Amino acid sequence: MFPGASVSGFYFAHPDSKSFSIGKIGMGQLDDMAARRGAAKENLERWLSPNLS
Repeated sequence: MFPGASVSGFYFAHPDSKSFSIGKIGMGQLDDMAARRGAAKENLERWLSPNLS
């Protein structure tokens, strides 16, 4: 494909398929993520603010 950054794909649908949404992130999950990544909690709060509960 040209250009090299092009994206293509096959999309399939089924009448019985269902979509789902991901729930909000709790503060406990945020603390755990900060500890695992070694990141500052304040930075993660800023980036994830739309998803925090």
